[in-house]
Formats: sequence, structure tokens, C-alpha cells
Amino acid sequence: MAEERGRRPGNPRTKEQILTAAIESFVAHGYGGTTIRAVARAAGVDPALVMHFFGSKDGLFAAAIKESMPVTLMVEAIDGDEAHIAERLAARYLSLWEDPAHGPTLKAVLQAAAATPAAADLLKDLMRTELLGPLMRNLSQDHAELRTLLAASHMIGLAMMRYVLKVEPLASTPAHLVAAAVAPALQRYLTGTLTLAETADSR
Repeated sequence: MAEERGRRPGNPRTKEQILTAAIESFVAHGYGGTTIRAVARAAGVDPALVMHFFGSKDGLFAAAIKESMPVTLMVEAIDGDEAHIAERLAARYLSLWEDPAHGPTLKAVLQAAAATPAAADLLKDLMRTELLGPLMRNLSQDHAELRTLLAASHMIGLAMMRYVLKVEPLASTPAHLVAAAVAPALQRYLTGTLTLAETADSR
């Protein structure tokens, strides 16, 4: 069968071009509004080639998350004095959300995870392996996994309220002030005392 007119065959840059088109589509249209066919059209390739490289829409989304999420920049903030780890994480996290190069992607991924179970599972796996794992290994306190999850839940909730729902006055408060305000809570999650034991009165 002759190659479809106007479609580029596979070449060393084809996968990268498909991934770029996918990221742009997920950011602009969300997980639900993105299709393999539309991504293929934007990349100038046949949909079968997209499937060849990524297997499915979920596979494409997973690759797009890994390619576009600034995980390395967040992990860099982990290194350093444990007593000030929350200050570094909060400042870096807010700065990435404020960055026009990263903010729209973070928003698209968070919205997709909130709306689609498949997207939520992909984001959860990425966070556990690429971000929470390094953070957990860097903590010297007990219950490291629970501590990282508590901190992550706080940060995701903050992003949802500030950048997705845009709840005022949180949405318009300067980012550095928000980072300073949430850092003590994050620090307590990560290195402070956690009251986990049940008491007779609380059962």
C-alpha cells in the first residue's frame, strides 16, 4: 500500500515530533479532548505510527507527562539541609507553576488526573517513582512514605485551589508569600512529630 500523501515516514525525529504534538494537545484540549488521530494530524504522520511508538492513548499520555513534567527541577530542590527542605520545595514548586513554560503543562496534567482515572493512575505512578521516591529516601525520620504523601497532598491541594479553581485571595497572593506560608506545614509533615498512635478515647 502506498504511503498516505503528506504523511512523513518514521525517522529519528518522528517520535519527538509526535510527542511535541501530543504535549501541545494535552495542554490545549486536556486528556479527554486529545485523540490519536488529532495528534497524528498535528505531527504530520499516520495514526498507525503513533500507535507503533506509544501503543495507546494512555501510553502517549504517560510519555508526554514524563517528557514535559519538570520532575528533575523538583528533585533538585530536595538536596540540601533537611531542616530547610520544605522551604526549598515550596519555593521551587510555586516557581514552576508560575513559569509560563511549565505552568500550563502542570495544570493540564492535574486537570486530566482529576477527571480521568487512567490519567490519575499514570500521574500517581510517575510521582511515586520519579518524585516521591527520591524525597522519601532523603528523609531521616520514620514513616517516610506517609510523610511524603502528606506533603504531596498539601502541595497538590494548593495547586488545585490557586491555579485550577483560582480561589481568591489565594490565587492573587504573591507566590513567594504563599511559599513562605505553606513551608512550615510541609516541614512538619516531612521532619516533625506525627501523632499516629490511636488512643482509647479516639477509637
